[in-house]
Amino acid sequence: MSELPRVVIADDQALVRTGFGLILAANGIDVVAEASDGDEAIDAVHRTRPDLVLMDIRMPGTDGLEATRRILSGTEPYPPRVIMLTTFDLDRYVYAALTAGASGFLLKDVTPEHLVAAVRLARTGDALLAPAITRRLVERFVSRDTPAAALHRDLSVLTPRELEVLRSLGSGLSNAELAAHFRLSEATVKTHVARILAKLRLRDRAQAVVVAYETGLVTPGAGAPAAEP
Repeated sequence: MSELPRVVIADDQALVRTGFGLILAANGIDVVAEASDGDEAIDAVHRTRPDLVLMDIRMPGTDGLEATRRILSGTEPYPPRVIMLTTFDLDRYVYAALTAGASGFLLKDVTPEHLVAAVRLARTGDALLAPAITRRLVERFVSRDTPAAALHRDLSVLTPRELEVLRSLGSGLSNAELAAHFRLSEATVKTHVARILAKLRLRDRAQAVVVAYETGLVTPGAGAPAAEP
């Protein structure tokens, strides 16, 4: 497995694909394919088996949301991570993309440094976007009657401490903030988060935030928890 991820860029704007490709190539990251719509993206993933797909949400024909669902619901044992590309940081489709399995989102006007950093984090399972931004998206768009690929999970498999960590994670706390809140080392916090993801069969913390809301562990509008005494 290479140190840097292999990437597919899917966007209906050639300038976006070219610009992102040049930035990634300049930083030693291999762009293995480009796609101008969702069907091409699905085909590119099957052909090249990338580690990461940068997927535009709004494309003609099969859009990025449907393409993400098909890619991540397939039979591949190690499907790629998907980062959604959007023009607006509160695009209503981003929440549906997260529930479909996307690992986060990037604005199309992202800085080159942020783009490269996000791509390099693609396979770590850590935040591909700030936890607070994920929380803001979920708070705005989570709805019990919204038809989406909901991430229903049985939280009874978690220990009481893991439930508390998940609740705080869902409230938007980073690993450093979780460590300070629970008076633990960051290494211990990472262990708790890894166990939560494994037990709930989640790809990363972005999905964990969605689960925290969809199970009612965290409710929209709830602030971050107070620090433990």
